[in-house]
Amino acid sequence: MPSRLVRAGRRAALGVVVLLPLLPDTVPAQSQPQPVLVDQGANWAGAEKRRAFYSQDQGSQLMPLTWLQALRKPDGAPFLADSLSRYGYLPNPDSPTGLPVGFTAAGSPGGEFAGMTCAACHTRQIDVGGTAYRIDGGPAIVDFQSFLADLDKAVGGVVASPEAFAPFARSVLGAEASEPNTVRALFVAVDNWYYRYHTLISRALPAKPWGPARLDAVGMIFNRLTGLDIGTPPNTVIPENIHVADAPARYPFLWNAPIQDKTQWPGFADNGDDVLALSRNLGEVFGVFGTFEPKAEWWRVLGYDYLSNNSANFDGLRKLENLVKQIGPPKWPWALDVGLIRQGKAIFASTDPAVNCKGCHWPRPGTPRFFNDQTWATPIQDVGTDSREHAVMKWTAKSGVLTGAHVPFLQAPLKAEGELAFNILANAVLGSIIQSYVPPLFASLRTRAEKGAAVADMAKDFVLPPKLRELKGAFPTRPDGTRPEILRTESESFPYESRVLEGIWAAAPYLHNGSVPTLAELLKKPADRKARFKVGPNYDTTEVGLAADQTKFDFVLETTDCSARDSGNSRCGHDYGTNLSPQEKAALIEYLKTL
Repeated sequence: MPSRLVRAGRRAALGVVVLLPLLPDTVPAQSQPQPVLVDQGANWAGAEKRRAFYSQDQGSQLMPLTWLQALRKPDGAPFLADSLSRYGYLPNPDSPTGLPVGFTAAGSPGGEFAGMTCAACHTRQIDVGGTAYRIDGGPAIVDFQSFLADLDKAVGGVVASPEAFAPFARSVLGAEASEPNTVRALFVAVDNWYYRYHTLISRALPAKPWGPARLDAVGMIFNRLTGLDIGTPPNTVIPENIHVADAPARYPFLWNAPIQDKTQWPGFADNGDDVLALSRNLGEVFGVFGTFEPKAEWWRVLGYDYLSNNSANFDGLRKLENLVKQIGPPKWPWALDVGLIRQGKAIFASTDPAVNCKGCHWPRPGTPRFFNDQTWATPIQDVGTDSREHAVMKWTAKSGVLTGAHVPFLQAPLKAEGELAFNILANAVLGSIIQSYVPPLFASLRTRAEKGAAVADMAKDFVLPPKLRELKGAFPTRPDGTRPEILRTESESFPYESRVLEGIWAAAPYLHNGSVPTLAELLKKPADRKARFKVGPNYDTTEVGLAADQTKFDFVLETTDCSARDSGNSRCGHDYGTNLSPQEKAALIEYLKTL
């Protein structure tokens, strides 16, 4: 067995192995009682849409499926033995591979890649009185950090020695495991994968875990793209671009997300039509291990090739967005008090600035989009909540192979060093979308280039097609290089989006960083809110949110008060309704159950 091989040659070897015939090693999902499906409207009735939502490929390529199936836990059981339910992921009885809800297997037979799709993070299951209730599009109660860390350990153990690698190779290669050159090629590929993945995980995961139901999605997207994708080939890694991702946020719910006129927790992105949705979702694919390796090609539109080595499934992303549009807010499945609801509705509608629920969290017309004039306004304001995510928005990085890349009229050229990771992500997303929409123009420009046309003359021909002009609001970048307010280092404002509260009963824990366990706690003064609470699927129908007793995970979230607003775990802010009487609070909560 070879010793650790030179990193520079690893990426080429990966292509050798994935073409080898790989034998299936499926792990069936464990048999469990089927959950109660909460009513989410007529548009979401029937099993076909749900099955598609759970398994539609979007282009994520975590690792070859046969590798994942061959990995083992420390006790020797398959890594997939419980369909990853130990992390909170939900068994998918329709999966022939044992992958859970939201995990996909895409590619040619025998060469599939395992990946993730949006259902992994946006399918919720809660437990009440021993019964499980399924809520599609709800924020998942999953421990993503533990999954990432354990996968790192599992693969690290495989490449640690010839003895550890041998059973893995037999599982993956079958009869071909007797061929030394084939085994060596597999080792090179796995070791290369581990180098990249371990570089990310060892630098990005925080010492204080996110815990279940939370992750620093923005930080991990920045880290994965700038740290693994844009370095010099063949390994493309820039380790120093990877920062500790210590601004955890709860997973948002998806119902009504397509019609918000702003999106992302800090509210920086325009939203509300299909092009803007593609921008939102493409950034997410890059964060969950989509393959992306841009390269400079001066004759192409924008001067770079964003697509040739880009695994994003644009058609799959459009299908997923169309499915999300049909997911309705979940209807409260238990008894309600009509009298309290009536009283609570009046409180919700109060114009008292100390309450003012309806002023921020009720549907009203938003900014019309090019292809959709029926958006909902999404107020973006600072209500004193945790500010850590705004620090992440200001991370800087080396631009690597994208140095100098820009989108005319939308974005200034990227600096070689000290560039905002935000701007690098913007370039990757916008460049990929623009090139996916205008491929006929590529051939025209290349023909002209071959005939000797000057690059400067060809650039003048580029005009953003009308259907893509909404992209100017997808990222608040500026062609003159100045920073919008949300990215200014001197800003003392830390705003977040205020979404319509339909289905809010199913979205605990609360505040954008998940620092408050129930709606009842949210209506307390920040100083009186719980400093510590367990996180898990057990649900409290009275307090409306996470039950005090949790057994699924051995995790207690420790929060900070208003003296440490930038901790990432502050329970500070959103004082609205905290002066109501106990009776009024109970009435307001009862009404919120009906939304």
